[in-house]
Amino acid sequence: MQVYLDLVRRILNEGVTKPSRTGVDTLSLFAAHYQVDLADGFPLLTTKKMNWPAVLRELLWYLSGENHIRNLREHTKIWDAWADADGNLDTAYGYYWRHFPSATRDEQGRWQVEEIDQIRYVIDAIKTDPSTRRLVVTAWEPGNATTSRLPPCHYTYAFHVAAGRLNCHLTQRSGDVALGIPFNLAAYAALTQMIAQECDLSPGLFAHTIVDAHIYTARPGDATVAHDHVAGLKEQLQREPKPLPRLEIAHKPLDELTFDDFQLIGYECHEPIRFKVAV
Repeated sequence: MQVYLDLVRRILNEGVTKPSRTGVDTLSLFAAHYQVDLADGFPLLTTKKMNWPAVLRELLWYLSGENHIRNLREHTKIWDAWADADGNLDTAYGYYWRHFPSATRDEQGRWQVEEIDQIRYVIDAIKTDPSTRRLVVTAWEPGNATTSRLPPCHYTYAFHVAAGRLNCHLTQRSGDVALGIPFNLAAYAALTQMIAQECDLSPGLFAHTIVDAHIYTARPGDATVAHDHVAGLKEQLQREPKPLPRLEIAHKPLDELTFDDFQLIGYECHEPIRFKVAV
């Protein structure tokens, strides 16, 4: 996709060198933004081969609401670096999507906590009041964020219904442009299509704002050179994007969908490019 390549080029040209908690420097750009029209095809990156099964497994794990990776681990190891020995995560996106703790006071002024299923709320609200501007899901719980090994990066998103289409805007505090952003784009595009289908809408625009959009880089001769993403991204800039594939999803309620209910049609891509994760 050209919008992705434009984002990469802009960070390489305008990014400011910053240190990071990982010990690897980054080229950082503030408040990067792009959008794609999901009517043009499913936005799975074509300038390198994407691990679509891992994207889908991760998304379905989010939607399960689990706060551990014991089931996810059977299919992909992408969250292993941040889980404890038993597979538990102190921050699990889907747990907050489906079980967000909401505190209210009772008549005696004591705090009472109940869990909110934000995904179910959004689906029900779209069906009953599509013009509402309250279609927001958050994974950011301030108390958790102060202690978590990795607080949510893509921490909130909002839906918008217009002209029979479901639009989605994702806000992300931190975005690894080589590895994370292509995953995030594909996952939220799929989620938007899933919810649109359940609500008898067509997928619309996906918009994405990244507060700190960054590319990992290394100083010449530095020990962190193995994590340098610049060369691989420059290689992608030389590649011509291919036509986007289509995603077909079985007509089932969102909570009944399984991995085999998704078909990626016509995915053509360039060869893989390996990037090392900075943990």
